[in-house]
Amino acid sequence: MRITLQNTGKRYNREWIFRGVNIDFMPGRNYAITGANGSGKSTLLQTIAGSLMASEGKIIYTDDQQQELADNRVHQHISIAAPYLELIEEMTSLEMLQFHRSFKNMTADDNDILRTVGLSNATQKQIRYFSSGMKQRLKLALAFFSDTAVMLLDEPTTNLDASGIALYQALISAHTHNRLLIICSNDKMEYACCEEIIKVEDYKK
Repeated sequence: MRITLQNTGKRYNREWIFRGVNIDFMPGRNYAITGANGSGKSTLLQTIAGSLMASEGKIIYTDDQQQELADNRVHQHISIAAPYLELIEEMTSLEMLQFHRSFKNMTADDNDILRTVGLSNATQKQIRYFSSGMKQRLKLALAFFSDTAVMLLDEPTTNLDASGIALYQALISAHTHNRLLIICSNDKMEYACCEEIIKVEDYKK
């Protein structure tokens, strides 16, 4: 899927978070969005995802047949992992995956997914009892193993230890081919795979 931002801007009250963004995010390519803390990286990513409405300009989502997607179909093609996205803590990890399958196709069996991300011993444990690192592993599992053309990652190694960071790097190597990947981060390790760097500060007006 291709995502095109045309003169896109977002503001809260009178403050413009970013403005005049004209970017073509092309299928099969990896992009990084960088910027200082509080600069608007996450706001830009959420606007790209369609979870926040742009204040001006337009965002166009085009499928592989060069057909523009209706707004109510965009979410089917995008997966996202971010610190501010909440999991349903009353569920177990297995239940969370099964629930996720009700609106996203997955690329592997639930038990295989949990084994890959190191959560096979927590299939019946409620997410409320997970450590922050375990929750992040589950968020990454939901994003990487969703059968989507686009994957958006915001600070993807948040709360991960060394083994979790190694897992992230392995997932990047194995599950990003032929996908449009956009990573928000200030950590070069997290976006080392990206061919193009977009600096939020370039769109401050």
